[in-house]
Amino acid sequence: MPETNAENPRQPAAPTPERPAVRTLDARSLRGLAHPLRMRMLAALRHEGPATASQLAERLGESSGATSYHLRQLAAHGFVEDAPGHGKGRERWWQAVHQGTAFDETLMYDEADPQTRGAADAFLHELATIHTQELSTWLGDSHNWPREWRAATDMSDFTLRLTPAQATELIHKVHDLVNSYRDLPQAENTETVRFHTHAFPRHGTA
Repeated sequence: MPETNAENPRQPAAPTPERPAVRTLDARSLRGLAHPLRMRMLAALRHEGPATASQLAERLGESSGATSYHLRQLAAHGFVEDAPGHGKGRERWWQAVHQGTAFDETLMYDEADPQTRGAADAFLHELATIHTQELSTWLGDSHNWPREWRAATDMSDFTLRLTPAQATELIHKVHDLVNSYRDLPQAENTETVRFHTHAFPRHGTA
């Protein structure tokens, strides 16, 4: 979602241990999510569990007023909800409703609704920014990790000659393989691992 906000371009199947609950964006929910702070707050709730507006504000370097407002907007669009059983005071705890988000690329080509196209563009560019920042954070902090973890990371790219159908098939196979690792038994040295996948055509033959 999936922890990131656009991991699965397919229509998601029913949730199973291998297929976590995924929210498919429509035009309205896309416009409700396509804001940098909302996307980062939703990712934080998915990655780290329930939190209050104040906790998210401290974590993300924002004011609690801003996080409170954007949590209410996320709730209005069905992305977050109250987290029962957390906290004893008046402060409200929130949790993510879904574990991931599916993006429908047709939202980028809705000629009748420029606002939706703009939201789609903002959503995808912010997602790319988040991926870049996560990778940069790892590179800056990698020396603090044990050698076995530094050896267990990857930053590769590949250039293939594919048809659209073959590219789609490969993307689906990669997603299925990653999802098959979700519920492995937890070993003593288990850590949270982030996988980014980017696939896109480009002009040229190399």
